[in-house]
Amino acid sequence: MGIEIYDFGGRTGRNLLLVHATGFCAEAFIPLARDLSDEFHCWGLDLRGHGRSGRPVDGIFDWSGFAVDVAAVIDHLGLDRPDAFGHSCGGASVLLAEQAAPGTFASLYCFEPVIFSGTPSQVPIDDNPMSVAARRRRETFPSPELAFANFSSKPPFSSLDPEALLAYVEGGFEPVPADEGGDGQSIRLRCRRQDEAAIYARGFSHHAFERLPEIGCPVTLSCGEDTDTFGPDLLQMAAARLAHSRVEILPGIGHFGPLQRPAVVAGSILATSGSGDGTTPP
Repeated sequence: MGIEIYDFGGRTGRNLLLVHATGFCAEAFIPLARDLSDEFHCWGLDLRGHGRSGRPVDGIFDWSGFAVDVAAVIDHLGLDRPDAFGHSCGGASVLLAEQAAPGTFASLYCFEPVIFSGTPSQVPIDDNPMSVAARRRRETFPSPELAFANFSSKPPFSSLDPEALLAYVEGGFEPVPADEGGDGQSIRLRCRRQDEAAIYARGFSHHAFERLPEIGCPVTLSCGEDTDTFGPDLLQMAAARLAHSRVEILPGIGHFGPLQRPAVVAGSILATSGSGDGTTPP
């Protein structure tokens, strides 16, 4: 199983690893990476089962595997204590990676990380609303242009920055093979809907929340003020379990904030990136 790595470029000397949400891909972070390039050299990866990365051989999507992907990329690139940004599943992934190997990161910025305060489930929860919705996702389109037009016309994708949405279509889809009915124009999801459903089903089983006290590096937890997902109350509860933390509530965005208004999220990352204790630098 191969993991695809992206070099988004930027300032030499300080490395930032960007980790995407379930169902998305690293290329959707192109606008965000550009807005961060004056301060960071940005890298990305497609988590297993997403984008151009392979699927796990056993077809099992335990979230600990995403932490393994993150650690493997850092090792492959030879990064020494990079900073990391994670969105949703990506936020949980970088927390899990730091818990698995303390000292991996200099700091973490987690936008609405998928962490639950209850007892982790011992079995996948297959009937959760996100998995149910994923199984209903449209998987193929006649062309990339029609896919972009479709997503642009209906929420939640219609709220995305157009450049980020186009990058998602380009990186998150692949041509339908000719032996499966492809005509050279039709495309299909790289993260297949049954895999996306399986990822959501196992999102209730990891131990990131209960192990938050093990994290010693500064952690910023943020959310959009319009979110209906992981809002301020949950973030404050998580922040109380961290040694060095702050909570940021960003205006005018929801759960898809890093892809809706990349400049807003980049501004928050830059504002919180200069101090060693998780507080905003002067």
